[in-house]
Amino acid sequence: MAKILYVEDDENLGFVTKDNLEEEGFEIFHYSDGKEAFKNFKKEKYDLCLLDVMLPELDGFSLAEKIREQNQHIPIIFLTAKTLQEDKIEGLKIGGDDYITKPFSIEELALRMKVFLKRNTITDNDKEKDTYSIGKYTFSFSQLMLDSEDGEQKLTHREAEVLKFLCDRQNSVIKREEILTQVWGRDDYFLGRSLDVFITRLRKMLAPDESLKIENVHGVGFRFVTE
Repeated sequence: MAKILYVEDDENLGFVTKDNLEEEGFEIFHYSDGKEAFKNFKKEKYDLCLLDVMLPELDGFSLAEKIREQNQHIPIIFLTAKTLQEDKIEGLKIGGDDYITKPFSIEELALRMKVFLKRNTITDNDKEKDTYSIGKYTFSFSQLMLDSEDGEQKLTHREAEVLKFLCDRQNSVIKREEILTQVWGRDDYFLGRSLDVFITRLRKMLAPDESLKIENVHGVGFRFVTE
């Protein structure tokens, strides 16, 4: 049973969400403030984090930054009442993998959680299959790792999913909506901006190898050039 760190200061929403997610088969550890949640995060091993943004003591963004310092791999989903584009993009920039805006359906939330958790059950055969050689790098999708002579770079789940999508379609034009639909499961404006954040991150990671480029294809999407 997957162990979920759930941080929400609204008592009623927290109770209902915890109860419904437990019905979906998750083990939920609910905390109402960021400091208490982080204290317990350091003691326990969790499989995924659900973080409200507006929290007492330590807000969700700051909590996510602290979690990322401890663990680069664990999926982080923000639960937010904020609808401003800047707030959503900020969460992704600091290491979040996805967000869902309140009010949300338990079915949609559970589905997104299961997609992330599925990555933790990849078999050894899948791991071998999901290893790519790109330029001077070895990219292990299942291990969320980009390796080179210069050292290792850990990836978040979303970074690894986007990079894998690019690797599977090297030197081909890839439509933005295709990436969004396949990786996020839907295509909308805010997710398009989220995709730009992840593309920027990947460009920085791959920048030391000049033979690798993620090019913008105006009005269409991207091309991952591997010379």
